[in-house]
Amino acid sequence: MQNAKTLAPSSQPIPMSFILMAAVVVHLPLLLMKLPLKSYDTNLHILFASHYVHHWFNPWNTKWFAGFSQATYPPLPQQWVALLSWVLGLDLAYMAVQFAAILLLALGVYRFSRLWVNPRAASFAALASVFLGSESFLVYNAGQLGTTSAAPIYLNALPFLYEWVRRGRWQSFVKGVVLFMAAAAAHHATLLFGSFFFALPVLALVWLDREDGQRISMPAFLTRTLSFAVVSGAAIAIVLLPFWIALLRYPVTQLPIPHASRANYILSPQYGINYFVVPYGALILALPFIFLRGSAVTRLRPLLFGFWFAFLIGLGGTTPVGHILLGRAFDVLTMERFSYWATLLALPFAGLLVRELIDRFRSGAVVGLTVAAALSCALAVGWTTFHPADAEEFNVDQAAAWLNRDGHDQYRYVTLGFGNKISRLAVMTDAGSVDGEWYSGRMLPELTANGAAALTNSKYNGEAGLYALRAILMHADHYGLKWVFVHDPFYDPLLSFAGWRPVDYLNNRTVIVWSKDGVPPALPLNAPQIPPHWQGLMWGIFPLGSSLLAILVLLIPENKPYESRADEPQVAEEQLAHRRLVS
Repeated sequence: MQNAKTLAPSSQPIPMSFILMAAVVVHLPLLLMKLPLKSYDTNLHILFASHYVHHWFNPWNTKWFAGFSQATYPPLPQQWVALLSWVLGLDLAYMAVQFAAILLLALGVYRFSRLWVNPRAASFAALASVFLGSESFLVYNAGQLGTTSAAPIYLNALPFLYEWVRRGRWQSFVKGVVLFMAAAAAHHATLLFGSFFFALPVLALVWLDREDGQRISMPAFLTRTLSFAVVSGAAIAIVLLPFWIALLRYPVTQLPIPHASRANYILSPQYGINYFVVPYGALILALPFIFLRGSAVTRLRPLLFGFWFAFLIGLGGTTPVGHILLGRAFDVLTMERFSYWATLLALPFAGLLVRELIDRFRSGAVVGLTVAAALSCALAVGWTTFHPADAEEFNVDQAAAWLNRDGHDQYRYVTLGFGNKISRLAVMTDAGSVDGEWYSGRMLPELTANGAAALTNSKYNGEAGLYALRAILMHADHYGLKWVFVHDPFYDPLLSFAGWRPVDYLNNRTVIVWSKDGVPPALPLNAPQIPPHWQGLMWGIFPLGSSLLAILVLLIPENKPYESRADEPQVAEEQLAHRRLVS
């Protein structure tokens, strides 16, 4: 009897303290090593944060595109970076905010999974989020702070949405609305697209679930759903009012910029590895289980549908689903965020699979799953080395020092061959540039009319990139563009032919500074996109205020935990599917 008790499957969930400690062990050393600084967009977010350090109530940034509005990007995570930078410096402040998002993700995955599965499976799902390939890919390779900050907040908000619609609890209503508001202040694409992949399955679950054998009445379901949508929508509209004004008055009309995540992964397997194999990792092996279990259990089907649509869109141009569902937005968005949302929706299924494998195979399953999780995380983290954001690492300190001395910052500059180091350079200098990496904020016609990305990578953007570069050099006098920093000899003939001449050499003559005579000092643009003062006040108060309000509201104790529903025995369909798996 004692041996039988020892071999019996455990029903206890993994403590949340252990899960959070695992996140500390895995991610804190990597963040302290500042590994995200090698990613694509990390320095872009640090640039946004550096602007808030000096101009909290003025979202007009003159560092790029001769001026652009940061109200075109929700500011919450960057504002937290700016606040923490007073103590930690910008780099470590960014790592601290990213680390907080990783911890929130583990908690959010557990809370979200509890809507669908029992506590033990939910704890396995939360632990899996620590090693999730898509999370590590976005943190250490893509550098998408907004996406990795907003998704955990939504996951933590969804149980309150369920409690409000299912049981009409006002505390859950208030907490859900405030968390939705804070999540919207963190990232716009997650609000406009990702939130539906998570919220709609939860609402479907409310309709499917029964208490005392009764479903929720249709009037109550519609009234509570509409009230939540109206109140949260109004709150989000107020918090992000400058963003909506900029989006409606000055919509993104520039030609689409090609992106590898929209490619056909079958015809371009190198992109398939980057945007499918690396983010999904070992979850690829769980795909058959996800479809079989999700289709067999009625209350898991909404979650399966949410995962399925996000999964298909995340495949980019491999299927026509993205084009059909997103329309023109398909040519604006990048698809790796959809794969990220799909993996988050897959985690409750993964938690079920892990629970059943461990219950059946015990220590053998633990070893195999641990190896699979570690390899998934290691591949995504190490992908920065195998597939770096820039082909060559070099330091921009000398270029920044050159711009900051002898009045050189009275003129604008552009870089060629700097890759995404242009964000780092912009943080370190007071000079403005006509180039940049936040393409939705640019408005210069030479850039928006050619469908090319950053000028610094012009040669990689084909004819569109070179046309944009020639156009901006031709109008150098108009923009006060006097300096061109070249780290690639490919551009030397073009500059020489256009009348530019070398004036200095930096970084052991690997960077040449080119200049054009007769260019007047740069003048501020009188652009209609400049936000008025009242919008700057709103931008500096409401987004950050929404996060502070969320922290205070979450301190209100719950009368009854939302987990109570999932403590009930699983429905017969799930028991039947479980017997099929282990038989």
